[in-house]
Amino acid sequence: MTFGFDQARTRRIQLKGSLLAVLLFLVTSCSFELPGSGAPPRMYILTPKSTFSETLPKVDWQLLVEVPQSPAGVNTARIALRDSPIEMRYFDLANWTDLAPKMIQTLIVESFENSEKIIAVGREAIGLRADYILKTELREFQAEYAQRLPDNTDSGLGNVPPPAIRVRINAKLIKMPRRSIVASKNFEYTVEATANSMEAIIGGFDDALGKSMRRLVEWTLTNGEQNDDPKDKAARRR
Repeated sequence: MTFGFDQARTRRIQLKGSLLAVLLFLVTSCSFELPGSGAPPRMYILTPKSTFSETLPKVDWQLLVEVPQSPAGVNTARIALRDSPIEMRYFDLANWTDLAPKMIQTLIVESFENSEKIIAVGREAIGLRADYILKTELREFQAEYAQRLPDNTDSGLGNVPPPAIRVRINAKLIKMPRRSIVASKNFEYTVEATANSMEAIIGGFDDALGKSMRRLVEWTLTNGEQNDDPKDKAARRR
């Protein structure tokens, strides 16, 4: 009986020793990287426009700004680049603070508010009783390199010229409640980044999008006022 007890105790000691060895191996092993344990991406934001033509009309109608439609390659928080006519790629460790279309919707709304020329503007989520709806499509929103980038950029981009930032937005102004399109226009700007740094590239995005939004705001206010029915205007003033 004593021998059997000692034998069982020996097996338990051996099992504990094996488990301890496995745990020590897992703790001390650093040959692999767990998902999500790498460096987090840097988050970038863009700014709304705040300067507009002094000749803009001051309007008394309300505008609803929808989330821009976009292709799947643009409908992401990742910052897109193209160095090939047939491939969309993204900058490593660099993201927008939101999906690009939602970020741009917010910036468009803030740009209209900054104009101080419209009585009310908002997103569809707030339930605004709109006189017009602004529908947009974000067709281009990327940095474009004139040549294929090297696969390994750890040592920098060498003599590769900085990219051009391209922004293209198609806009349609829809009169409510008839839901008729009263105006449609494309807004496209290309801005050369000043350097191959993310700060310079984001600055190019801010410049190109800012030019597009300024023209979009001015175009919307002008065409909306031109197509405002006098009967609707009189009804709003009652």
